[in-house]
Amino acid sequence: MSAADAEFPEPDRAPGAAHPRETERLFGQDRAEAEFLAAFAAQRLHHAWLIAGPRGVGKATLAWRIARFLLATPEPGEMFAPPPPDSLDVAPDHPVVRRIHALSEPRLFLLRRGLNDKETAIASEILVKEARKLKGFLQLSVVDGGRRVIIVDAADELNNSAANALLKMLEEPPANVTFLMIAHQPARLLPTIRSRCRELRALPLEPADMAKALAQAGVETNAPEAMAALSGGSVGAALRIAELDGLNLYARLVALMADQPRFDRTAALAFSDLAAGKGQDARFDLMLDFFDLFLTRLARAGVTGDLGIEAAPGEAAVCKRLAAGLADARRWAQLQQELGARARRARAVNLDPAALVMDMVLHISAAAAAA
Repeated sequence: MSAADAEFPEPDRAPGAAHPRETERLFGQDRAEAEFLAAFAAQRLHHAWLIAGPRGVGKATLAWRIARFLLATPEPGEMFAPPPPDSLDVAPDHPVVRRIHALSEPRLFLLRRGLNDKETAIASEILVKEARKLKGFLQLSVVDGGRRVIIVDAADELNNSAANALLKMLEEPPANVTFLMIAHQPARLLPTIRSRCRELRALPLEPADMAKALAQAGVETNAPEAMAALSGGSVGAALRIAELDGLNLYARLVALMADQPRFDRTAALAFSDLAAGKGQDARFDLMLDFFDLFLTRLARAGVTGDLGIEAAPGEAAVCKRLAAGLADARRWAQLQQELGARARRARAVNLDPAALVMDMVLHISAAAAAA
């Protein structure tokens, strides 16, 4: 990282959270870890791994765990090498761990978004100038031998020029180099890049693992099931929900739906006012996400006949009453698409947030009355 880069927040660090290289434990990804360890023990380690999955489930943490492991662990089969390990854990006081924490490990390269061309802000994508730095890293000789590791966070943020530059390096990989490429949306990658990688899938977290991951981040929750349901199993999304008191926010939304098409207008106005005022952009965005999520869960309940985990008190009863079958499911799915498009248009023209929230409540009420 250059001195200029250091003046800006790290682009691969979630707001309010520790950087993935600083996260001690990873929860919920035992299957992915076991798959990588099996390849390592069999000495069939692919040169490029695509670590794919939803945003916020621990893909970057997994990549940094693998990087530490590879740079600190002897090759299996080497003289005096210990038996193949059954964990990616590396002792916290290991020199490699300390160097990685400080971003001073010479055998590791981090390819991520850097500064824009004017060097006034972090770029919105990974530019080719960042990818060209990787070429220089690969041309350097390793002083003490052994492996080198490259983390790309995130590969679906590469612009076309950067992606093509990376592709050339993947096509002719140097010996003892492992690429760890994080992807939130693998379909956005060049097919030629995907074809040269072995995929390692990270899954959404179950409630028990969600509670542990949140506790590690300093957030305690007495409703891990609801948190997992609302976040889609994403720790990153769960941290955002916790910061904005999202469990209570979603509960208030569900309460407004309890008697639809009738609803408490005073309660609806009070709810919409939560999005109003200076500094409430984050809460407003979360409210819009929750409208979208509620309608999605309503439609799914109509198809399957089962909501699954309740994310708020009384949600199952609301879904049972408003989504009794496939016809209801289709109606709510269509409304979800319509309100999503309506919200995007309203945000583009800076419509009053409170007015938009109230408008969405009224549209849901109208759809319930038409049933």
